[in-house]
Amino acid sequence: MGKPDREELEDLPPSAKLVFKVLEYTGPLTQKGTVEESMLSARTVRHALEQLESINIVDEDVYFADARQNLYQLCDPADQQPHSNQDQEESEIEA
Repeated sequence: MGKPDREELEDLPPSAKLVFKVLEYTGPLTQKGTVEESMLSARTVRHALEQLESINIVDEDVYFADARQNLYQLCDPADQQPHSNQDQEESEIEA
């Protein structure tokens, strides 16, 4: 996974940087899991995730274990396209 632009991260508040580091070290987490790992309030984590999403550093997916929650993970724009094509090919093979 490539590193996000350093300037984009430097412009974020400390809480967003902490959420980024938590996701970097632990991998994909729900908002609740991120709150537990970072020890930040739910509102602070929600705002940090929104900021990270707005600059395309974090990707939000459905958490299949509990569809009421979302799963957040770091994304790499260079890697997103090949995975999308691979997933599409796999689903075509299964069909």
